[in-house]
Amino acid sequence: MKERLLELLENSYAPYSHFRVAAIVVMKDGQAFSGVNVENASYGATICAERSAIVSAVSSGYRKDDFKELYVMVDSERLSTCCFMCRQVIQEFMCPDCEIVCMNCLGDEKRFRVSEMCPFPFSEEDLK
Repeated sequence: MKERLLELLENSYAPYSHFRVAAIVVMKDGQAFSGVNVENASYGATICAERSAIVSAVSSGYRKDDFKELYVMVDSERLSTCCFMCRQVIQEFMCPDCEIVCMNCLGDEKRFRVSEMCPFPFSEEDLK
């Protein structure tokens, strides 16, 4: 997975922050979807790699209970975790026990369960 993420970093479009991110979401059936961050001069139009990968899976017909794990790599020696917008989307589609693996470009990693990364989620229950 590390090698594929390193390749994907090259597809990132980050001319403003120069902070490239790649993600791969793996489904329960073994299918994988990739994503990279795509920045925009209007920062609000930027999409993160994690959301890009998840949206790609959903666009291909996968749904909430189909997700297994998410791998995220940043083009930095420092380990980073997902932003809070991504965490909201992650908790929407991935079960609390699903694993998120965050890596730096050297391959160092830290593993989290969705429930650890999103301990107080806003969910459909809050809308009732």
